[in-house]
Amino acid sequence: MIDFSGKRIIVTGASSGIGKATALLLSRLGAGVTLIARDRERLQQVQASLAGGGHRCHACDLALQADDLPARLKALAQEHGPFHGLFHAAGLALVKPVIILKSQDLEGLLAVSVKAGLLLARGFSQKAVHAPGRSSLVLMSSAAALRGQKGLTAYSASKAAIDGAVRSLAVELAPRGIRVNSIVAGGIITEMHDQLTKSLSEKEISDYEKKHLLGFGSPQDVAQAAVFLLSDAAQWITGTTMIVDGGYTCF
Repeated sequence: MIDFSGKRIIVTGASSGIGKATALLLSRLGAGVTLIARDRERLQQVQASLAGGGHRCHACDLALQADDLPARLKALAQEHGPFHGLFHAAGLALVKPVIILKSQDLEGLLAVSVKAGLLLARGFSQKAVHAPGRSSLVLMSSAAALRGQKGLTAYSASKAAIDGAVRSLAVELAPRGIRVNSIVAGGIITEMHDQLTKSLSEKEISDYEKKHLLGFGSPQDVAQAAVFLLSDAAQWITGTTMIVDGGYTCF
């Protein structure tokens, strides 16, 4: 029932993990995907693996170039046509106790998740950047926004900010026909997951996985949720946070 034929979708963090899995699925459903990440070579490798045509790569460091995002999105839309959706999957991992946290740790973390997310929303909401009619903006959050865990104070704050922003963005952008939602993900086996758990022992990782009733998830589990929220099948859903966590937040 979900068909993206003739639609253009932007995916950030598209060179790996959840962003890559979502781009692959969108392409199989007929979308033309614009891939955004820092590493152009990895983006081109992902582009080569996409089904269909009409795909684009745009190398951009969201931490350093966030202020440029509205102008970049406008230029992309002028060159290739307006977009029907945007999935902000890019993010950084940070495990650091607050007692040794520094302002520079926060700058990069918040720049990629929150600052870039809000400026992408600003850019996407510009006239002629989003397609006429109803379009969709989806931002990645995390179960860390809902459950406390040592060493994740800053990371949790960055994701809780996304969930809070989504509700106000939904109100603000509804008159422009833009739906806004976030996805709270539990433990997903990605490069970022490896970074978050590299300081844990095998027993600690096992205990962490047991807290997920269905075990750790895969990028495809989140990709399917993202594609649903980006699609017309979710046309009456906005301002929500969808939990895709294998049961992690049940406890």
